[in-house]
Amino acid sequence: MQEQPFLQKILKIVTNIYFLTGVTFLIWMLFFDSNSVMSNYKKNQKIEDLKLEEAYYQNQILEIEENMNELSSSAKQLEKFAREKYMFKKKGEDIYLIEE
Repeated sequence: MQEQPFLQKILKIVTNIYFLTGVTFLIWMLFFDSNSVMSNYKKNQKIEDLKLEEAYYQNQILEIEENMNELSSSAKQLEKFAREKYMFKKKGEDIYLIEE
């Protein structure tokens, strides 16, 4: 007999217009709004990925600057770089590529 009043209280709460409005608003904000929890999570993930990418490119920039400084300081280093990277050769030389 005690279950009946409990179920009636639950039914009364669930059918309350304010409760329905609140639940609808909560569902809308969680899933459908442009600033929803899901879209914010995706945006935060994208920000983290971009930060990692930024760090990678910062390291690449430093490496390239070091190479530029090294190459501009010595003609011998510049010649070595051109031969290894771009397979430049002097007249009369033959280039043989050995792959490991």
